Amino acid sequence: MTQQNSIASPEHFWLWPDQMPGPQVEDDFRPWLEFYRVDTDKPRGAVIVCPGGGYEMRAPHEGEPIARRFNEKGLHAFVAQYRVKPHPPVSAFLDVSRSIRLIRHHAAEWQVSPNQLAVCGFSAGGHLTGLLGVHFDAGRSAAEDPIERLSNRPDALILCYAWLSTKDLKPGDIPPMGNDTPAEALKRASVELNVKPDTPPAFIWHTRSDEEVPVEHSLLLAEALRQHNISFELHVYASGRHGLGLANDNPHVASWLELSCQWLADMGW
Repeated sequence: MTQQNSIASPEHFWLWPDQMPGPQVEDDFRPWLEFYRVDTDKPRGAVIVCPGGGYEMRAPHEGEPIARRFNEKGLHAFVAQYRVKPHPPVSAFLDVSRSIRLIRHHAAEWQVSPNQLAVCGFSAGGHLTGLLGVHFDAGRSAAEDPIERLSNRPDALILCYAWLSTKDLKPGDIPPMGNDTPAEALKRASVELNVKPDTPPAFIWHTRSDEEVPVEHSLLLAEALRQHNISFELHVYASGRHGLGLANDNPHVASWLELSCQWLADMGW
């Protein structure tokens, strides 16, 4: 893949050097990371954007336009072009995990602050983001690949009308990972049931009138974070359809991006 150096065009980096981990699927898609950098002479915080699409596609309006708006706020931005159907969701999780490790590996070269990496996810991309906030690891110190020795823990979560809870599903609806039983797989996939003391702080927004992903998903996570004394900020807008992205046609809801950047700034970004 050709890399671009102009700020007008993102730089592209393959996520995996050769064979990808996860269930093997007959598909020639190769996941990559798009880097939208800001011109800076010192390390800056960064936001990794995970577009939504129900694990079946990656919505374009929840990718590049979001990254460029974060650039306008002085933050580096990345878009994770992760695997979707026919690949199972676990492959998408592995891809976004790899994105965080890859950025940390190149942090000095890319002028990224390695301890200021937020993940911003929309809808199903929000589910990916939430899973990273509860199922991260410190890396494998003995791994041959130095990238895999680094942590995939985000430093902050930005959850946009995210699908987060499996409470309305039944065992068998979520493919098991490893030795999980169907019931264990269902619980593992429900973000609010897996919050722990070192889950990162979260900025959460939703609309009350969302008919595709009910606002209850965000409310359940907010309550779980409260119970674990984890910092969060929650915005529930009165109206707005699912999949708004930047919400350019709804100025009130469009305030979410400015508010999320203020939230990051308050944490020292």
